[in-house]
Amino acid sequence: MTNKDGTTTKKQKLDATTQEIQKFIDETNAEYERVHVLFEEQFWGTKMALQAGTYSTALLSATKEAMESFLGDEENLAKATRYAAAATAEQRTVLDCFARTFACYQMSSDAARKLRSAATAAEDALSDKRNKLGLGFADPETGAFVEKSSVGLRTTMRTADDEATRRAAWEGLRSIGPFVLEGGFCDLVKQRNALAKALGFEDFYDYKVTNAEGFGKAALFEKLDKLRAGSDGLLAAARDKLCAAKGEGAAEPWNTSYALAGETEKALDPYFPFEKSVEVWGRCFGALGISYKGATMSLDLLDRKHKYSNGFCHWPQPAWRKPDGSWQPSVTNFTSLADPKAVGSGKTALTTLMHEAGHAAHFSNIDQPSPLFSQERAPTSVAYAENQSMFLDSLCGDAAWRAAYCRDRAGKPLPFSLHEAELRATHDYAVFGLRGMLAVPYFEKALYELADADVTPANVAALADDVERELQGGLASRPLLSVPHILSDEASCYYHGYVLAEMSVHQTRDHFGGAAKIVDNPAVGTALADVYWRPGNSVPFLDLVEKLTGKPLSGDPWLAALAVPLEDHVAAERADYDAFVGGAKANGPVDLDMKILVVDGDELVADSEALGSFEAACAKFEAWVASRAA
Repeated sequence: MTNKDGTTTKKQKLDATTQEIQKFIDETNAEYERVHVLFEEQFWGTKMALQAGTYSTALLSATKEAMESFLGDEENLAKATRYAAAATAEQRTVLDCFARTFACYQMSSDAARKLRSAATAAEDALSDKRNKLGLGFADPETGAFVEKSSVGLRTTMRTADDEATRRAAWEGLRSIGPFVLEGGFCDLVKQRNALAKALGFEDFYDYKVTNAEGFGKAALFEKLDKLRAGSDGLLAAARDKLCAAKGEGAAEPWNTSYALAGETEKALDPYFPFEKSVEVWGRCFGALGISYKGATMSLDLLDRKHKYSNGFCHWPQPAWRKPDGSWQPSVTNFTSLADPKAVGSGKTALTTLMHEAGHAAHFSNIDQPSPLFSQERAPTSVAYAENQSMFLDSLCGDAAWRAAYCRDRAGKPLPFSLHEAELRATHDYAVFGLRGMLAVPYFEKALYELADADVTPANVAALADDVERELQGGLASRPLLSVPHILSDEASCYYHGYVLAEMSVHQTRDHFGGAAKIVDNPAVGTALADVYWRPGNSVPFLDLVEKLTGKPLSGDPWLAALAVPLEDHVAAERADYDAFVGGAKANGPVDLDMKILVVDGDELVADSEALGSFEAACAKFEAWVASRAA
């Protein structure tokens, strides 16, 4: 547009430039949504082993490459950087997000692009083999093969009275290591390292942590080393006490979880009926004031053959605020691996449900002007993503929450005596959980620091055992090579996020004043949404923690919680229990502002929208579980 004299004013130039920039932003947002949805549909279909639809590892690889090709396009990065100088303030916010995201996916040469493509194909092939692995153990008495997923094997170790059965289950878990090592994992490690080094990083771990957290491997392990050193004494004392109280055999990896919770796990089981898990989650989150802002959520909750062996939550449709002010709700898929017939499965399933629904709540509430603020890959911090889910699943172990929500099928509340028995069986050994979490990043750090010639099945297996002994005091109940995160590109070199997040969980719980001040408190949901969730990846994780809690992130609250004398802890939990034993404070209709689809693979079990309410969907789910158990 020009003036009558043929000139163009500064304002007109600005308007034209603003429109050009907005066109780039709008086209980028639309294209990212498109490639993201296509990849996520393949991810869900292949991981859930769906039959209705066209899903394959080849299509998964192709859609992932297409998404990463878009994210790694050099011209997109150049435009985002160039336009920032002439953009409006709101546009500059989006362009900065674009630039940070695109920078994480730049492949600096054809060689790097080829390495990335080869690694993706190798990973998908290995994942396909792993999904089809016939996992289980030989029954010690009959010799018959008992098929179990990795979650089922861990449940068996926790609850089986027969030591030979527990050992067989552990050996079943250990079998994953040789399988993946002979199935191509070593080659994948080399390919990942070659890619990272081609991009100028020290190794693959350094590449992943720098992109996700904004600081390198060295800075990360400075934080983890402090936590490791601070827990060394607690670990030694706990292992000594375990052997003194339960015998030397309790330290064997197949015996430890049973020694700590075998009897109490069985006694707790009736108070965590699996069929009530969806309702309990909904009522708890509703009472916390958590809203999903119009989201649609698919829940695939039961274990089954060929289903991916770990819970996860993904977002085919990210939530975001469009330029016209309209709201795009998220679409969420999440899964757990419950076996309603297994003792302890209800408790595990509910904790997983609280965890994954915490992810979904977080990503449903990110309110920013692009879907790239609300996607879970780099530059979104791993610790930031896990902090939300781990904070919410931590409630499942609290006396206050259990008094409010744990009921048996007759409606009787979980008695404090049973909760106390669990505390006495586990509190002094809680450091085992910390050290088990630390072991994964220390293993992956050491793995990617190996020279290529040393990345052999025998060396990697020995390295895993060495790290387990160093970090956990002996071979682990959950062998490092059975941890599914190490196989997947998006979850590899990721586990440190759980450690940093757990540090934040304790710090955040202290900020709110502990469980009795958190349960059924809608102000908690408001604070989480306003401070932690709404910004998405626009604010660094460490800054968000300090903004909410008023303190820099530290492992001290976690270490302090582990060091609380048992009797003091029992007394504090008793007071919390008494405050909530009358039941949940909010017992009316549940309104999470979301549509819930309960599915089992290709089968639709319940649709809250079609049925008219959350409660009706829960009732349909309960009836379906009962029919499966019959």
